[in-house]
Amino acid sequence: MKLWSRAKSVVVGVVVLLALAGGASAGPWEDGMEAYLRGDFPTALRTWRPLAKSGNVKAQFNVGLMYENGMGVPQDDAEAVKWYRRAAEQGLAEAQTNLGSMYEIGKGVPQDDAEAVKWHRRAAEQGYAMAQYSLGLMSANGKGVLQDDAEAVKWYRRTAEQGLAEAQADLGLRYANGKGVTQDVVLAHMWLNIASARGDKMSAEHRDRLTKRMNRKEVARAQELAREWTPKSPATARTR
Repeated sequence: MKLWSRAKSVVVGVVVLLALAGGASAGPWEDGMEAYLRGDFPTALRTWRPLAKSGNVKAQFNVGLMYENGMGVPQDDAEAVKWYRRAAEQGLAEAQTNLGSMYEIGKGVPQDDAEAVKWHRRAAEQGYAMAQYSLGLMSANGKGVLQDDAEAVKWYRRTAEQGLAEAQADLGLRYANGKGVTQDVVLAHMWLNIASARGDKMSAEHRDRLTKRMNRKEVARAQELAREWTPKSPATARTR
């Protein structure tokens, strides 16, 4: 019997400014980062744009991010997509995820769920948690792929193991409801408890409701598993 559901937003926005040099000459990169950190976005953009044009993947991503958010330049989704795509085609997972999200909502490009899935999958296969979670949501909702609860659980698990509270909450509810996975109140309680500890308030409510349906031995085992849990690295989460 279904216990609860969790409202989901299909699009997982990713806003990450990449701070590592990644092959860029230290001077211009650091100058741009210093300008960015003091809020001088036009200078940061002027400094990073030549690096991006020369093929530096992380500069390309940061320039795309600044265009998407109108930082130091008029906001321009199409220009953001252009730079995300250049970085994504070089294999940068963050750019692949952001490009997937742009396709998912039709921002700067025509809306295309299949294209969104393609780019999210490329990042997910590198172990990138936000892309894995996006694939879980799209599988759960049948967007760009056939609706598949077991596939959703697979991606939720990989993301949950890396520590994303939203995925931990969704995985806990899947175990509670037996949707896409064999019902298991102990694992449901464990994941909801972990998500609650990481700041997901709804998970605490769901955990407490579930506790009332469990015996003391089950609760004790779930709490033990939660204590023993540690996040896995992206490489480990990628292979499971």
